[in-house]
Amino acid sequence: MSDQLTVVIADDHAWVRGQMRAALEAADCAVLGEAATADDAVRRTLELAPDVVLLDIDMPGSGIRAAEQIARADSASVVVMLTASENDDDLFGSLRAGAAGYLLKETPPDELGDTLRGVLAGRAPLSPRLVARVLDEFRVPARRRFGRNSPAASKLSPREWEVMQLLAEGLTTSEVAARLFLSATTVRVHLSTSLHKLRVGDRADAIRLLREGDCGPNG
Repeated sequence: MSDQLTVVIADDHAWVRGQMRAALEAADCAVLGEAATADDAVRRTLELAPDVVLLDIDMPGSGIRAAEQIARADSASVVVMLTASENDDDLFGSLRAGAAGYLLKETPPDELGDTLRGVLAGRAPLSPRLVARVLDEFRVPARRRFGRNSPAASKLSPREWEVMQLLAEGLTTSEVAARLFLSATTVRVHLSTSLHKLRVGDRADAIRLLREGDCGPNG
């Protein structure tokens, strides 16, 4: 029985798939198949049962949707996202969908094989610049955090949730903007959108709902 790592590569750009294939084969991995769409990625994964499936987020049909479908199918294949996106919604959406890792395409090709082998050893690969964002999810004391899975919080995107959490800690709009590397205007837009989604009139009511886990008057 071979210990060779087996992989399916899913990306809508043929030249990207070619680069990944070359890097993986140079690292003594076996690429069992390739896919250019989310539907193809799911089909090839279930047909070929690789150890790891590498998914791009922005391919037709959405890599996140493919990750969800693979997880729902109880596939033994481990999903790792390999993408250019550093968007928080993509990062946390991928992890919620069942991805075991999230790598940026700037990952050195000669490290890719060992990184994927680490997944099977129980390590969760995450590009270094994104580690702090994940850690921030756990830095606020539990008694002061909003529940991520409450009906109220589920109405918000990960970035909106993050903005509301920092406002609840007492940070000003400018301080939230500096913490998240956003403009103050963008923070105000996230606040306004959150109030609309939660169907409340001000941030105090929004914070109360998020702490209590309620859905709002018509939620």
